[in-house]
Formats: sequence, C-alpha cells, structure tokens
Amino acid sequence: MDNNNKKITYIKTDDNQVINEKCIRWIKKMGDCLEVCTKADGCVVKRNTHSICKFHNLDSYNKLNVHFE
Repeated sequence: MDNNNKKITYIKTDDNQVINEKCIRWIKKMGDCLEVCTKADGCVVKRNTHSICKFHNLDSYNKLNVHFE
C-alpha cells in the first residue's frame, strides 16, 4: 500500500493556527485574503472562518489560491 496517499498536510492561518487540509469545507476569496471554513456544519464568513492573507502567510495563501486561477 502506498503511504504517500495518507500524508497529512497542514495550512498555517493568520492567527498562528494550523488546519488539516482534509478538514477544509470551503474557501472564499476576498481580495488578497482567503476565508477558510473547517466546520462540518458550515461557517459564516468573518465570524467562524480562518483567514489566510497574502501579506501574512504567502506560502499557505499561494497553496490554496491556485484553485482560483
């Protein structure tokens, strides 16, 4: 069995938290920031989402922003 498929990857957020990529439910682009929802029952933007901004976390931002290009 190939163990590479089970590799857990994380994204750093602006508030110094890390989230498992597999837990991401949706992403909304808002200018130079991305709002990321990880709650199974959904999120309200800016209330219970994680922010990932280009200025603060360029690597995480670029990794997720490819979905919007």
